[in-house]
Amino acid sequence: MLDSKTAIEALVCFLSGAIPFAVIAMWGSGVDIRKVGSGNPGFNNVLRVNKGRAVLTLIGDMAKGYLPLLAFYDPAHDPQWHGWLFAFAAVFGHCYSPFLKFNGGKGIATSAGVMLRLFPFWALLGLGFFVAVRLSASRLGWREGGAAASLATWIFFSGVLWLRETPLDAKNAALMTVFVAWRHQANIRRMFAA
Repeated sequence: MLDSKTAIEALVCFLSGAIPFAVIAMWGSGVDIRKVGSGNPGFNNVLRVNKGRAVLTLIGDMAKGYLPLLAFYDPAHDPQWHGWLFAFAAVFGHCYSPFLKFNGGKGIATSAGVMLRLFPFWALLGLGFFVAVRLSASRLGWREGGAAASLATWIFFSGVLWLRETPLDAKNAALMTVFVAWRHQANIRRMFAA
């Protein structure tokens, strides 16, 4: 049952996720990240422009997934579904930010932040898996390689949560995988066309 306290906490998670760190990180540079490269306000696009500002973007985007769950979700006492509700709220906030007219990034760094809170061990393994896939997909374009690594990592999460955690965790990870694929659909089409 969704009570008012949980609903407010979910809203805070959404608004936290909506903070556009990619745009903020570019302040003072004279560059609007939404008008260069892919136009995507996320880490991958900032990395094309400035590595230092990309690091700030990555930290901010992961933190806005991790910190709200740290504040509101205690896995020892709270219902399991609260953690996933807050996770999806933060990722949706990033992807549909009211501060950017309900536009946003692809949600990968923010989803990594929520996974780091929900399942630290699997998140760290997933990071290694992401890097391995990203490097092996170097023949693909910049965006396509990122899409391949992101999708593969969420498939990895779905599998390990099914085998090692609970069916609810596996189902929600599968939903996140579908969402990630949908957000990357243009890149995935280009990847298969390559």
